[in-house]
Amino acid sequence: MTDSNKRRKARAPRTKRRTLKRKQISITDEVNYIINLALNSNARVVTLGQLIFFSTGTGDAWMLDPEDGLALCLARDGEKQRLRITETPTDFSIEWNANYGIDGDAFIVLERSGRIRTIFGYPTTEILRAACAAR
Repeated sequence: MTDSNKRRKARAPRTKRRTLKRKQISITDEVNYIINLALNSNARVVTLGQLIFFSTGTGDAWMLDPEDGLALCLARDGEKQRLRITETPTDFSIEWNANYGIDGDAFIVLERSGRIRTIFGYPTTEILRAACAAR
């Protein structure tokens, strides 16, 4: 068999990882980064400790705490949302405004107002994978 007849195995995409020291970690910087990705229609899933950040090609961005099922919408349809995050060199607090769940391809959000939204088209498989890796 010649080289031209050999089939090559598809390789899984490599995940870029880097380790940061506590001084290098900034929740606010990560929020701004994922919002900018969303505003530029760039889809991405990023983990920082137990937190998951993701952006979509439709201009949405979220921050999730999978351990507690908490969600904070950072951007919707290319528009930055109001949010409250307080950060010091040693601590941070986030005013979460929703809970979330994933059911197959559905990203389900229960807002504090009681409104329930089901969103399709989000990278649910990647979010679940990131949640498992963050544990």
